[in-house]
This record gives sequence, structure tokens and C-alpha cells, in this order.
Amino acid sequence: MMKTAICLALLTATLISCNDKKDLTIFPAGCELKTGDIVFRRGGGISSHAVMMADRNGRYSHVGIVVDSAGKKMIVHAVPDEPDFEGDPDRVKMETPEKFFSPINANAGEVKRLKGDTIIPLKAAEYAMQTYRRNTLFDHNYDDSDTTKMYCCELVEFAYAKAGLTLAGTERHDISLPGMKKIRCMLPSDICNNKSLKKIIAF
Repeated sequence: MMKTAICLALLTATLISCNDKKDLTIFPAGCELKTGDIVFRRGGGISSHAVMMADRNGRYSHVGIVVDSAGKKMIVHAVPDEPDFEGDPDRVKMETPEKFFSPINANAGEVKRLKGDTIIPLKAAEYAMQTYRRNTLFDHNYDDSDTTKMYCCELVEFAYAKAGLTLAGTERHDISLPGMKKIRCMLPSDICNNKSLKKIIAF
């Protein structure tokens, strides 16, 4: 009986610890996002490290865009290896800022906003929402010439370009990700370092 009670106590403590971990976020309390804001994060996984090694001019490995969903600010982003349920395909997702910046996936983050213009961010967010609603899959080929599937930088660049502003420009980078052949793609710094954007907060 004593061993059983100890095992149950340990299991309960573990479950509570896991649940607490899921509830944590590095997203700052009181940070007010606006529709069309661009959010960046750096993770601790293998893919994040590979991106950081390739992105010599950058501080982040992932990017998303803030949208308005029935009055609530959410983040739309294209991401691999973060299923919400068994069998969930890699895809464009919509999540709360708190989940996007969960310590499971992020150890640093930043919010940037387009200077001056208020119309382009709204349009860009709507294009991002349309991409999400189409159930767009993640682009494992990292081919931004094909918008039927998208990776994170491609999604943000596509949304803003459709709204009338190119953020990443035309430069592409040759990189190698774990388990993949060499690919040519945009990197988060191509967007983050655009002088049209201003930093709202870094954390």
C-alpha cells in the first residue's frame, strides 16, 4: 500500500508539473499586439539550432503574423513537428500568443510592427487568415515559388507582398537542415531586419 501511495503521489506531481509547463509562457503580460504585427521566436530544438547556424544575421528561428480572430489576437504561422493531436499534419496553424511563445518552443521572442502604415498590416493579416483557412500544409521543400504549401518566412512574406509590401526582398540562402538535402530559402532575419519595421518589445 505504501509503495502504491508513493507511486500515485509521484505520478500526480509529474502530471501537475507537466500541466504547469504547458500553462507557462515567455510572452510578456500586458504586451498589446496589433493586427499585422510580426512575431519572432528562437527555440531550443535541432531545427532551430540549424536555422540559427545558417542565419548569421539573425536572432530568431521562427516567425508568424498576428491576426484578429473574432476580436481576439492570435498568431498564424507555418510550423513542422508541433502536432495538436495524433495524426495532425505539419501545417499553417493559428494559436494564442501564449502558446506560440510557450517555453517548450521558445526561449526568446520579439514583436515588430510596420512603421506608419496601418492599412497594409490589416490586409496582410487577412491574407494570412485566408491561408490558414485553406488548411495549407507546411512546405518541407521550402519552395517559395509554390504557395500551395508554405514555410514560416514564406507565409509572412506572401501575406505582406499580397498587401503591397515586400519584406524579405529577393535574397535567398542555401542551407542544410537535419535530415534534408540543401535547400534555398528565406530566413527570419530577412524579414526581421527590414528597416520598415520597428521593434515593439524583445524578451
